[in-house]
Amino acid sequence: MTYSVHYVSSGSEEDVRYVMVDDKKKRRMISNRESARRSRMRKQQHLDSLVNQVTQLQKEKNDLLQNINATSQLYLQMASENSVLNAQVMELGERLQSLNSVLTIFEEVSGFSMDIPQIPDPLLKPWQIPCPSQPIMASATMLQF
Repeated sequence: MTYSVHYVSSGSEEDVRYVMVDDKKKRRMISNRESARRSRMRKQQHLDSLVNQVTQLQKEKNDLLQNINATSQLYLQMASENSVLNAQVMELGERLQSLNSVLTIFEEVSGFSMDIPQIPDPLLKPWQIPCPSQPIMASATMLQF
């Protein structure tokens, strides 16, 4: 650290000391200003980083909301189709019971022995619904949106 000494016309030692202190104050002021400038730059960089993060999070939120909406719409569609299929199952069950009762009456009237399978109650034991085992067909893109 170098000290610049300015000589004052009075030549007194006290004046030289004031000049040295004045130089120290100037250097300290310059150092403080530079430090404040660096601090403002760091603060601005941090603010820019936070703004970018907010933008990214808003984009992710919008993407998630779109996915939720699409999934909800697909769920409603599947629930509607499921209701239709359940109604069809009930209708077909009633038809089958009706046909079985006709066969039973025909068996009693005609005297022919027929093998009429008992129809389990689908509400009590849905796994015993009399229908052939068929694989459920699905595609890879069925649930994509």
